[in-house]
Amino acid sequence: MENQINEVKLEKKLSPINVWALALGCIIGWGAFVMPGNTFLGQAGPLGTAIAMGIAAIIMIIIAFNYNYMIKKYPVAGGEFTYTQKSFGQTNGFICAWFLGLSYLCIVPLNGTALALIGRNLMDNIFQVGFHYTVAGYDIYFGEILLAVVALVLFAVLSIKGVKFTGVFQTALVFALVAGVAVVAIAALVSDKASFANLSPAFYENAKLTSGAKFAGVLAVVAVAPWAFVGFDTIPQSAEEFKFSPGKTKVIMIISILFGAGVYAILNTVTAMVVPEGYASWVEYIDDLPNLTGLISLPTFYAAKTLLGNAGLVFLGVAVLAAILSGICGFYMATSRLLYSMSKEGVLPKWFGVLDPKTKTPRNAILFILAIALIAPFFGRTALGWVVDMSSLGAAVGYGYTSLAAIKHAKDEGKGSIMFSGILGAIFAVIFCVLLLVPIPMFSCSLGKESYICLIVWVVLGLIFYLTSQRKKDAK
Repeated sequence: MENQINEVKLEKKLSPINVWALALGCIIGWGAFVMPGNTFLGQAGPLGTAIAMGIAAIIMIIIAFNYNYMIKKYPVAGGEFTYTQKSFGQTNGFICAWFLGLSYLCIVPLNGTALALIGRNLMDNIFQVGFHYTVAGYDIYFGEILLAVVALVLFAVLSIKGVKFTGVFQTALVFALVAGVAVVAIAALVSDKASFANLSPAFYENAKLTSGAKFAGVLAVVAVAPWAFVGFDTIPQSAEEFKFSPGKTKVIMIISILFGAGVYAILNTVTAMVVPEGYASWVEYIDDLPNLTGLISLPTFYAAKTLLGNAGLVFLGVAVLAAILSGICGFYMATSRLLYSMSKEGVLPKWFGVLDPKTKTPRNAILFILAIALIAPFFGRTALGWVVDMSSLGAAVGYGYTSLAAIKHAKDEGKGSIMFSGILGAIFAVIFCVLLLVPIPMFSCSLGKESYICLIVWVVLGLIFYLTSQRKKDAK
């Protein structure tokens, strides 16, 4: 098996457009289409959210400079894990990979189970068939479990089939995603059923809020940046498969981040431009959402239907489906490359580093991801959400370690600009971790009680795994 790992290598098949699609497909998921109603507008409003996304994009671009610098130094699979291990040793490399691995891994089943939400909200509960039960208040149906299982298995098979096929398929999905959003956005510009006048007030206004709390709403949206933009950092995971210069990743990451911010802001703005009859403003509409059911309780989808009728739901539905499937595809790729790299460095068993002799993809790592992901549909999205909430922390840890590694190497090489971006990136990563771990009422973005419990369990498991692996190494 060791000889097989040494002889078979990842193939350089990914073009710049494939890598851009990988990043954007991972950045945009189901949340981009529902957060305008349940998060963004109710915290910051249309202009406030646009400002917040602009700030978040700038922060992510600064961090991307650090990634680009490290990719050029280590153009191999593994990304943040490789940078951390090479810069700060195996223990720090393991810590980074342990948190980052959870961040990537849990998003695969999250996207798989999101397919059921399309059925619930756009297809008259078509998959709610067969036996059902409830976990943490979430109703789980056999039909929805089967849908998620089929999707997860199918995309695992496609991911094993070859990186070139995966890259082309991912690109097609992302173009469908962008096209669907663009059609709805254009409709909002030309239709008399949407109005820029409806964007007033520009920020969320509620009599219960102070002016300081309104400003905090903008910062609260900025605080979700690690979750909203997790995906651009999947680019270094596939660095070993680039068929172009690693230096080009700076532009690719910047474009993917700007596209991601644009999609979030556009969907949020379009949602606010369409106010149902009976409401004086989008503020009244958003405040009344807890009392609503059906399509009107999903403001972005309601806006699409109002603008284009059933065709609007089709266009937006295609965009949502493409976002979900590209997320599954992209995170299968990113997670498997991380596990493959950890195996090559001896952090994980050699089994994870085995490549398919024909397609040159990390077959065993992909099968492992599939096995873990198949558990999630049986527990529902509420329980899965407790784990997914931790994914932002994993992303922030990856940002922090990459920025610190950039500082270390830039100092040795006398690169002042990278030292500056590295320091800023490390500071931003610490701020994100604090906002996630420390309950601050005005931001309302810290982990919930259940997520804290999951985090403690994950940390304990990591400690046990690390100590066990160290004993085995010492015994040799």
